[in-house]
Amino acid sequence: MAEPLLSIDNLRAGWGEAMVLDGISLTLAEGQALALLGRNGAGKTTLIAALMGVARHRAGVIRLGGTALERLPSERRAALGLGWVPQERNVFRSLTVEENLTAVARPGRWDLAAVYALFPRLRERRANLGGALSGGEQQMLALARALMLNPRLLLLDEPLEGLAPVIVEDLLAAIRRLVRDEGMAAIIVEQHAHQVLPIADHAVILDRGSIIHRGAAPALLAQPDLLSRHLGLQHH
Repeated sequence: MAEPLLSIDNLRAGWGEAMVLDGISLTLAEGQALALLGRNGAGKTTLIAALMGVARHRAGVIRLGGTALERLPSERRAALGLGWVPQERNVFRSLTVEENLTAVARPGRWDLAAVYALFPRLRERRANLGGALSGGEQQMLALARALMLNPRLLLLDEPLEGLAPVIVEDLLAAIRRLVRDEGMAAIIVEQHAHQVLPIADHAVILDRGSIIHRGAAPALLAQPDLLSRHLGLQHH
């Protein structure tokens, strides 16, 4: 058996004195996409933040390609191959689109030409300042910037939240291409299960900091009753 790309064993983490995650264990293979689902406050963002070294680590082991991450600072984790797109996007508002992208670039498959091919809108806006972009364009830029790191694993924290439907379609198409055609490993946090499950291989549902369901994404998509029970969502 090949070693998984990501291995999390009995992770406990939180913020300050508050414990949010209580004994999370999961693995993800190279080229696989995981839908990370759960109600608000279930611990999804905390799990992503714990992988990046932003949340407070209490116990457990996180390995990326066999390298233990839990004692490493965030920038070392990024250098080892974690590409993070946080909810806040964190684009450099006073830099142009192109400067945002080249500021973090590492050699590999994803260069300016490749990200512009994925997001033609960013090519059109390449001379615009990050702060002058719409919310959807900033989200595209945040994702493109993470790709410029040439990561082994993309961490997407609610990439579709609050965006216009036409932008959601564009972003979903780009994410689908990344995970389906390019074989990019990804963990995608999303409120709307029906949007992310069709492009994921596996699915995990969190509740109060614990995993309450894990399985194949297509199987979960076919169980609307389970979705509505655990997520409180009407399945579309």
